[in-house]
Amino acid sequence: MDRGAAAAFRSAHVDVVVESARFFGWRLPIPAVAWIPDLQHRSLPRLFPTTARWRREIGFRVQIASGRTIMLSSESAFRDFRAYYPHASNRVSVVRFATQPPAAFLNIDPSEIIAAYNLPTNYFYLPNQFYRHKNHQLVVEALAILKRRGVEVVVCASGSTEDRREPGYYDLVNSEIRKRGLDTHFRHLGVIPLPHVYALLRASTALLNPSRFEGWSTTVEEAKSFGVPMILSDIDVHREQTAGAARYFGVDDPVALADHLTQASQQARGLVVRNVVLHQDDNVRAFAANFAATMRRAAVQDV
Repeated sequence: MDRGAAAAFRSAHVDVVVESARFFGWRLPIPAVAWIPDLQHRSLPRLFPTTARWRREIGFRVQIASGRTIMLSSESAFRDFRAYYPHASNRVSVVRFATQPPAAFLNIDPSEIIAAYNLPTNYFYLPNQFYRHKNHQLVVEALAILKRRGVEVVVCASGSTEDRREPGYYDLVNSEIRKRGLDTHFRHLGVIPLPHVYALLRASTALLNPSRFEGWSTTVEEAKSFGVPMILSDIDVHREQTAGAARYFGVDDPVALADHLTQASQQARGLVVRNVVLHQDDNVRAFAANFAATMRRAAVQDV
């Protein structure tokens, strides 16, 4: 048991502990819920160094063996959990999070941010960190196809370039962009303030997410909160998260992505700035109620 953590929980009158990439011990005297965001290390093991993969696996197995309530973010993750740990008897809850963009972050005029980053009115937004499974290289392939077709499309990307698992990945993508002469078509802004992220998302032609794997995509959830059109990789969780309300392409199909980018670009009609959709409060309330119910069940189960 992590005695220091246990003492802090008791002094704060904590009823239930949520463990995220942390295990507080077999003998923790407070009910605990283990949040497993995804099982990417099992689905895409080649993307993890052996040590990192086993550290993650052993951590999950210890939480399962200790009888923790398991919290997952999607039915897709639930299917993976049952496939990879078929003998686990833990109580499992699927809690799909929803986002509520802070009103203070929406006061910026998106047209000013677009101008500040020297972007055209019609651009696609890709706010993913540069990890290999995020599949930026497919976007580069699609842009190369469009360049050969004579179609002008701009993809604006933001996010961290640091990946401890593969430090040279960003440089690899960047060199490919330069080699193909796509510098004006693929614009990486780096890590930018969150209000700028929201501004670029709200005014984009569409959100682009080519990822090979997601637990429950934050970028997709944020796009949904503003009613932004989406062009997404055709993976189970994206279908689940959008209920079919997006354009989809295979994770290894740059031609399909190029076609979607062309069609969406042709249908764009100048600058459109979107606000939070009317039903977003309902989505957030449903998430909060599901989360709270999971905590209550865990507290009762462990009494």
